[in-house]
Amino acid sequence: MQTIPLDIQADADHAIVWANDRLYLLDQRVLPAEESYLELQSAEQTATAISDMVVRGAPAIGITAAFGVVLAGRRCYAEFGGDWKSHIHSELDTLAASRPTAVNLFWALKRMKRLIADMGAEDPVPSLLSEARKIHEEDIAANRTMGEFGAGLIEGPTSVITHCNAGALATGGYGTALGVIRSAHAAGKIEMVYADETRPWLQGSRLTAWELARDNIPVTLLTDGAAASRMAWGGVGWIIVGSDRIAANGDVANKIGTYSLAVAARHHGVKVMVAAPTSTIDMNVASGADIPIESRDPAEVLCCGGRQVGAADVPAWNPVFDVTPAALVDAIVTEKGVVRLPDTKKMADLMT
Repeated sequence: MQTIPLDIQADADHAIVWANDRLYLLDQRVLPAEESYLELQSAEQTATAISDMVVRGAPAIGITAAFGVVLAGRRCYAEFGGDWKSHIHSELDTLAASRPTAVNLFWALKRMKRLIADMGAEDPVPSLLSEARKIHEEDIAANRTMGEFGAGLIEGPTSVITHCNAGALATGGYGTALGVIRSAHAAGKIEMVYADETRPWLQGSRLTAWELARDNIPVTLLTDGAAASRMAWGGVGWIIVGSDRIAANGDVANKIGTYSLAVAARHHGVKVMVAAPTSTIDMNVASGADIPIESRDPAEVLCCGGRQVGAADVPAWNPVFDVTPAALVDAIVTEKGVVRLPDTKKMADLMT
């Protein structure tokens, strides 16, 4: 991977770009201080970019993986010609191993695998690229639909709290939770967005605040521990978050800290909205207890800005996600519609 200047304005709606027969990712690790793109030319590089958090957010991970399959197809065809299908599956396995919780990754790879199964010995790149672009375009359209559905739930004017980053950066464009916020703000329903800083990667302070400020949407940062107190002061009508995987019963896996936010919201009478495409819903997982939760290097908690801040020889527990029970969720908003007070039957009805 190498940092490359691109002849486009770096913004959240262009975080994933296919150009010059290559994949370019806006490097989210260095935002907002630096706006730069990384050039990827292989499935292995793509998997590394996903693992290293160059790109994050379940929908964006799925889209990126789909373009990674294009790169895999190109390499295998160049090296093995008509026998490319016999060699591509190891590269798909590499992509699948990059992040375990984001179900959109596996959804996108499954869709690309179905296409591969129907292909012959011809050059796979044109067909694979067309499918990856469809996945990307469909995600943007779904987000805009979700934005309207979610905004329709907000009576306003009110303030909202969001956690982590579920904006355009985390998707193909427009965003899930931030898509709802964008639509609701445009309708005059949102006065202020409070963004949790979201330790340890600070996606709220670095990414969500950057996106909202770029869109001229009023935003104020909160430390993660301040959210409950802000709710107690009043004026907050909704918690609006995204999701990395939703179980068949409506349990929601999202960035660590979402569960405690939902518990505090219930105590203060604040509603909780989860905005996510149906590709994030995993009907093969009965409940949140069955969702694999990724853990990352404890150094992410023990260090900040490249410096050790934790006490020496003290370990850290660093799960990336937690599970919010469906009982704490007021609405799941998808491109197919809204599920209020989700349960197993309502989720099944949505997905049929």
